[in-house]
Amino acid sequence: MNPVRRRRLLFVVAVVAASALSMTLVALALQRNVAYLYTPHEVLGGAAGPAVASGDARFRLGGMVAGDSFSRAEGSMEARFRVTDGDAELPVRYTGLLPDLFREHQAVVATGRMDGDTFVAEQVLARHDETYVPKEVADKMGLAHDRHGIETPTDASSAQ
Repeated sequence: MNPVRRRRLLFVVAVVAASALSMTLVALALQRNVAYLYTPHEVLGGAAGPAVASGDARFRLGGMVAGDSFSRAEGSMEARFRVTDGDAELPVRYTGLLPDLFREHQAVVATGRMDGDTFVAEQVLARHDETYVPKEVADKMGLAHDRHGIETPTDASSAQ
């Protein structure tokens, strides 16, 4: 083989190998940081998978803060509340400052892991205005509302 062609071939092979290696590293890094969104019904029902139920997988829990479920021990930063999707409720434990807009009966998305039957949140996000609910949460909760015949604000406004 001609030495010039051989150098070109080795260069092309090296570029392809470097590209494959970099794409593999990027894919692995992204896969480790992915946090899927599940509702309490999916977590408790087993649809989220065994890694979620065992606490091995980090995921996002979405739903509404259940009424009369928030508690915080005096002098403690640990907050306890329940998240519901209309079908199931999951207890949540969070240590830290909650967002200013965090309230009962409001949409919430928490990131963390399961610890037995309790979700231990590392981060809690609350909705930011009167009409916002994260799209993934709204879609999943809409299915629960349809199953239970609960009228949503969009149903009420379209009926008028």
